[in-house]
Amino acid sequence: MLLAIDTSAGTSVAVVDRTRGVLSERSSADTRGHAEIIGTFIAECVAECGVPIAALSGIVAGMGPGPFTGLRVGIAAAQAFALGADAPLVRVVSHDAIAFAHYAAGATGPVLVVTDARRREVYWSAYRGVDDAGIPDRAQPAGLVRPDDLAAAVAGYGSYERLDAAEVSAAALGLLAEAMFAAGRSFAGAAPLYLRAPDAVVSAGPKRVS
Repeated sequence: MLLAIDTSAGTSVAVVDRTRGVLSERSSADTRGHAEIIGTFIAECVAECGVPIAALSGIVAGMGPGPFTGLRVGIAAAQAFALGADAPLVRVVSHDAIAFAHYAAGATGPVLVVTDARRREVYWSAYRGVDDAGIPDRAQPAGLVRPDDLAAAVAGYGSYERLDAAEVSAAALGLLAEAMFAAGRSFAGAAPLYLRAPDAVVSAGPKRVS
């Protein structure tokens, strides 16, 4: 049984179980209110499904791609909850969860997942389909481009159905993590997929005044 958290687009929290499916989920499409609602969503999901914290076998963090400010809220919340619950933290690429839900609904064939990166840019990931365990087969790592440049960026990957997604379902994220674990697949790395440098930078030190 997993608690899954994603704030790469809006905010989504879910508790899922490999055999019973989605036990609870809360989602908001607001791309700026992550910190204000994440704690409430976690508390409500855990309370609704009636699962003791100790019964959770792991915590899933959506690793993006996503804007720096929003994405780090969900990752930090997942890390803190995993520490408090003494449960392992696993990381899943958020675009993989979008593709997983798309294929689980019956779609077949290559798909191009596109999400808003703000600043007049988009994140994109190309998938060939699913493997024998039903896990999306990513053609290459996620990219960041201006919308007008997207066609050129994916030109070498053949024909893809475009899927524009405004939200990432934590339920899909959690169910994908369950499928990956059952199939013995590797999870995502510890580095969040911001794909661009944050606006804030570390100062080089005090300026010398002559």
